[in-house]
Amino acid sequence: MTALAESAEKTYDFVGIGLGPFNLGLACLTEPIAELDGVFLESKPDFAWHAGMFLAGAHLQTPFMSDLVTLADPTSPYTFLNYLKEKGRLYPFYIRENFYPLRVEYDDYCRWAASKLSSIRFGTTVTEVTYEDERYVVRTQTGDVHRARHLVLGTGTVPFVPEACRDLGGDFLHTAQYMHRKAELQAKKSITIVGSGQSAAEIYYDLLSEIDVHGYRLDWVTRSPRFFPLEYTKLTLEMTSPDYIDYFRALPEQTRYRLEKEQKGLFKGINSVLIDEIFDLLYQKNVESGDRPVPTRLLTNSTLTGARYENGSYTLAFHQDEQDKDFEIGSEGLVLATGYHYQQPAFLEPVRDRLRFDGHGRFDVARNYSVDTTGRGVFLQNAGVHTHSVTSPDLGMGPYRNSCIIRELLGTEYYPVEKTIAFQEFAV
Repeated sequence: MTALAESAEKTYDFVGIGLGPFNLGLACLTEPIAELDGVFLESKPDFAWHAGMFLAGAHLQTPFMSDLVTLADPTSPYTFLNYLKEKGRLYPFYIRENFYPLRVEYDDYCRWAASKLSSIRFGTTVTEVTYEDERYVVRTQTGDVHRARHLVLGTGTVPFVPEACRDLGGDFLHTAQYMHRKAELQAKKSITIVGSGQSAAEIYYDLLSEIDVHGYRLDWVTRSPRFFPLEYTKLTLEMTSPDYIDYFRALPEQTRYRLEKEQKGLFKGINSVLIDEIFDLLYQKNVESGDRPVPTRLLTNSTLTGARYENGSYTLAFHQDEQDKDFEIGSEGLVLATGYHYQQPAFLEPVRDRLRFDGHGRFDVARNYSVDTTGRGVFLQNAGVHTHSVTSPDLGMGPYRNSCIIRELLGTEYYPVEKTIAFQEFAV
């Protein structure tokens, strides 16, 4: 029997598709489990996590304990602290007395972990998933075939482009591309950032820092009523808990969708320290400029309603919602800080009848993170804000979710799964 034929006949316990931090965490946590045999397929040539946003000094908004494994297994060899020890930076990190890893540092940590794992296949694009003989059959662009009893979907989210900017033309960019195209952007006479949140604030601060060097006009426009800070008080943080998942999951679908919109400030707001730094920098720049105001504007309550591109410049149409007034801004450069959204992978179409969807056409994610009709065959990483609220994108809840998925894969609890951690009660 050839090696290829042997591979074709092998059945894995699970196949993980996509390798962001959450599936990478699952790879770390399943590596020592002899009873589980899995493989992770990632289309990129190596691990990459928001490389376009590696601004100098940018850091995570969650502390180092929200790494790939610690909250499931603090004794794991794949902890962030073990990474620091191997890199010779444990003592400097200790002396730094800052719980928040640099963003570029977190990416390097993930690369470090991935390099130690035997279950990851980079450069492998999944083209189709079918279900045959009670097995999921995963086919790839290279012609390889992987069979498994379970799937774990970790394809992540993609940059969201507002309808007004689709097929717009020109050279506008999403925040995901910022560092790769920063020099090109700063060569323009005017730049407009549309959107809000941490990425928008980091880019505005970065461009404002060098505004007098390059001489561009800089505008920041958001439909949010104001530049909201990230809500990070301790009782609010208890919402990233199994207790709140139980409460949120039990709410009617329409209520959950309403809360999904209302709770964006709980995970999409701006770090309050950065907000203050932006104000201080604006003050400093205006003092230094003397009688000439710094050429920058910050506008809230303004929804992007249209856009056109002509002769190397954008004309952006906005509606000021509270005043009910329309206005326009002309700009050579355009940065979309409009976030990310989940797209159901096209390769799942052949098994669509085996998957569950809610009334809005999105995955109906069960409490145990399954999305298939059996409730134990296909699991979803992230992309469940409408079912699991703010816990879905939270890095610190990744090890908890993976502990739950591993329990389903094994049929027994390998890593202790917390049932309740909150002091407050969410339901009456």
